[in-house]
Amino acid sequence: MDLKNAQLDVDNWIKEHGVRYFNELTNMAQLTEEVGEVARIIARRYGEQSEKESDKNKDLGEELADVVFVVLCLANQTGIDLQAAFDKKMDLKSVRDKDRHKNNDKLK
Repeated sequence: MDLKNAQLDVDNWIKEHGVRYFNELTNMAQLTEEVGEVARIIARRYGEQSEKESDKNKDLGEELADVVFVVLCLANQTGIDLQAAFDKKMDLKSVRDKDRHKNNDKLK
C-alpha cells in the first residue's frame, strides 16, 4: 500500500469510526506515547535492559503500525501529502547522501 492510499484509509476510518480527528497537539502527544512504546520494546528486547515478563508478548510490528497510524493522522489534518513529501525526501537523500555512507569509515 502506498502512503497516499494509507492516508485515505485512515481518513475513512476516522470518518466512519473515530467521529473526528483529535487535535494536532493531542495527536502529537499520542505519537510520543506510541514511539515510547516502540522504544521500550527495542530497549528491552534488543538492548541491554532485561525484558519484563509482561512485555514479552508485546508485538513490535503492532506498535510500529500505531506510530504510522498517528503520523498519517497528523499528515491528514495538516494537509500534508505524505507520499509527495516522502518521494521528495528520498530524491534529496539519493542525491545528497549517495556516497556519504559508503565513504563512512565507521560503517566498514
